[in-house]
Amino acid sequence: MSETLHTVLLGIIEGVTEFLPISSTGHLLIAEQFLGARSDLFNIAIQAGAILAIVLIYQRRLTELLLHSREPQNRDYLYKLTVSVLITLVLGFVATKLGFKLPVTVLPIAIATLVGGVAILVIEQYVARKPKSDTLTWSVAIWVAIGQIAAGLLPGTSRSAATIFAAMLAGMTLRPAATEFAFLVGIPTMFAASAYELLKARHEAAYEDWSGLALGFIVSGVVAFVVVKWLLRYVQSHRFTVFAWYRIVLGVALLAMLHHGILR
Repeated sequence: MSETLHTVLLGIIEGVTEFLPISSTGHLLIAEQFLGARSDLFNIAIQAGAILAIVLIYQRRLTELLLHSREPQNRDYLYKLTVSVLITLVLGFVATKLGFKLPVTVLPIAIATLVGGVAILVIEQYVARKPKSDTLTWSVAIWVAIGQIAAGLLPGTSRSAATIFAAMLAGMTLRPAATEFAFLVGIPTMFAASAYELLKARHEAAYEDWSGLALGFIVSGVVAFVVVKWLLRYVQSHRFTVFAWYRIVLGVALLAMLHHGILR
């Protein structure tokens, strides 16, 4: 396989999976088993491309919040958004200092993928019996932060899944509202995480293929933009059930491939 095709495929995988509730980290680790691993800088670049896509999609919402922050509704939203981000950053820093790292083997990813799929089905059934609400409470803000940390410590969990469903379980039962808050909290925290990883990987810069890195960044960003636009329309009138069944099928398939020695 050519280096260019390899780069494009990994950029597509990152762009598709970063904000769907199916775990981008898990998919990239699995893809690397077949395609080969790339540098840490490359992985940071393709994630940054996906984050930039979210910023572009929500630029109007972000501008409204910042330029009209004196309006009570916007001020309250910003307060809770800020607290959620700060909790995530503080707990993430503590976890890093304590030495927590995502494992790079497929077994925990397979288990988390399968369990996460079942959990989505259960949560959707639970939320369906609750009153519809798009209210952002302090409980939602705190639990979304906890969801982000859980996703950072448990491979295959999916940051978007953990945060969206944390918001829904905490009372923000309308999927579009829960998705928006989860994604907005993710923007600064993911940029901060990427910046931290960039500092750790800066020694690789002298050996990096910058044209390949730029290509991966662009591909990931374009694909993520299209996918998130679709997802935001989809959640207006659909549950996340299709992603649950995808995770269950994928989790079973991964366990089978591990059993037969196809993956390790």
